[in-house]
Amino acid sequence: MRAELPKAKTWPGLILAAGIVFGWLALFIYSVFFFNLSAASAPLAAGIILSLIVLYAGMFIVAHDTMHGSFLPGAPKLNAFIGQFILTIYAGFNWREMRAAHHQHHDTPGTADDPDYNAGNPNAFVPWYFKWFTTYFGLRQFAFLFVVNLVFMLVLKADLANILLFWALPAMLSSLQLFYFGTYLPHRDNGTPFPDHHNARTNDYPWLVSLLTCFHFGYHHEHHLFPHEPWWRLPKRRKMRQKPAK
Repeated sequence: MRAELPKAKTWPGLILAAGIVFGWLALFIYSVFFFNLSAASAPLAAGIILSLIVLYAGMFIVAHDTMHGSFLPGAPKLNAFIGQFILTIYAGFNWREMRAAHHQHHDTPGTADDPDYNAGNPNAFVPWYFKWFTTYFGLRQFAFLFVVNLVFMLVLKADLANILLFWALPAMLSSLQLFYFGTYLPHRDNGTPFPDHHNARTNDYPWLVSLLTCFHFGYHHEHHLFPHEPWWRLPKRRKMRQKPAK
């Protein structure tokens, strides 16, 4: 019988989450309120945008772990508070509503009852992304972002170009990144059968590529098999499943 992984410690996830969230916050504040856009600063601006995209995706994955209780096991209220805080600064999402939808996804993966799945066309990227995006982004989120944008411009005197380049653009592109690597590729109908009833596959990427594309959420079959595992432990689960049974 294959050995089980030892129980996950909490502190690595806390340190990683702090680095992701505070790293995003520092870069966000600098780029939106203090960065001087010019032709000479264009390469640095591009690097900042790419960094923000990755950090945005990381924040969402941390919030996702709070939905499973794997961020702080045994502390449901703190999980909820941290998850709501992250989703609020991400785009004004409601943590409890997203948590309910995500657990529905785990209960009915790859079916018509799955809110993250496009049963009508399970291989078309654009219609599926539109359905996925509009499932979670509605008038409440639009109103929230509109009000925050006005505060940034009228009260804090941020430049509109900086807001669009370093806030709106990275947030939108990170949603594409999360959807493509964490939902579309693992759950799409690519003509080959799924390994089991989870209707999920794993992106066969090396560790660094897996980290940069979706914070290991692309190891998606492992996530469905072990939803209690935090994101940073999924590579270990992947390695264990790749080892031949003794």
